[in-house]
Amino acid sequence: MNENKNKEANFIKRLLISILIVMFVVAAVVFALDPFYHYHKPWFGLKAVLHDKEYQCVGTLRNFDYDTLLVGSSVMENNNNYWYDEAFGGTSIKAIRSYGATADLCYLLDVAYEDHEIKRVFYNIDPSSLSASAETTYESTGCPMYLYDRNPFNDVQYLFNKDVILTKIPYQLANSFIGNYDEGLSYNWAKWKSFNKELPLGLYTRAKVETPMMEETAYQNELDANIALLTAQVEAHPETEFIFFYPIYSMLWWDGIIRSGERDAYIYNEKQMTKALLSYDNVRVFCFQNEPEVATNLDNYMDTIHFSPDINRLMLDQIITGDYEMTLDNYEETIEGVREFSERVENEYIVPYLEQGLIRHED
Repeated sequence: MNENKNKEANFIKRLLISILIVMFVVAAVVFALDPFYHYHKPWFGLKAVLHDKEYQCVGTLRNFDYDTLLVGSSVMENNNNYWYDEAFGGTSIKAIRSYGATADLCYLLDVAYEDHEIKRVFYNIDPSSLSASAETTYESTGCPMYLYDRNPFNDVQYLFNKDVILTKIPYQLANSFIGNYDEGLSYNWAKWKSFNKELPLGLYTRAKVETPMMEETAYQNELDANIALLTAQVEAHPETEFIFFYPIYSMLWWDGIIRSGERDAYIYNEKQMTKALLSYDNVRVFCFQNEPEVATNLDNYMDTIHFSPDINRLMLDQIITGDYEMTLDNYEETIEGVREFSERVENEYIVPYLEQGLIRHED
């Protein structure tokens, strides 16, 4: 009887030891390969395979070597980091949040500044971000907060994650040693996408009735809070050159915000944000929104907002040459030019599409 009990106890003991050994090996493999870069930059000659920004962005900002940040929403993702490195020197990394809300992007800036000296920040300002809430959205949208906080105890969700072990690590290894993965194209989504006028036209539904234009100060409270967030970053880091820019959305987007009555409020927000930013010596601001040859060529887009990497490169080239740069002397005139462009969209550029029945209307 005792002998059987001893055998059973020894079996349980060996089983527990085996389980602990397996757990240790699994955790050690995840820690060493670390596909989300939660603990360290790539080891063993692996490439930085970046494709899951919600899971990888914070880790790379904490652990990679860089002195330049490319900050913004999904329209910033299709930049090649090496373009900026070649043009301005240094080593760049992306700090991306799909929605591009100011609070979320400032959160990423804070993470970057924890242990890095930043020489330059290239920051894409989406118009909608100026009227968005000034509260971060990571937790409320279900981001993996165990990768964001500094709590080692909840790392079990990462170290023993079946998807990490069976999917993410093999993907990391395959891209590192098979094929020609380009580390400069971090988070790039354009590779498998098409850009042609049929796509934005097919996705755009035009409101039948034009909503009366809302007061330009309709988003004043949100705007003030977002201005405070961005100017606090600029003021806290006088050693960093901040280069802000408004990207080139398609003419369909401008038509949409006129129909929704938001255009004047968006223009006002841009004026106020630009004025606030330009009061600092370490800031430059560019406005690319009034480029009709780009915005009216719908072959540049896959929807009303998202443009091809060629447009990302074009905007960088214009920053390099100083085109479309705003100053305290010309920013109001420049942004009023954007308003005038939007009027031409309504009265000129969109008319042929309407006459040919290429734009779908609400039922």
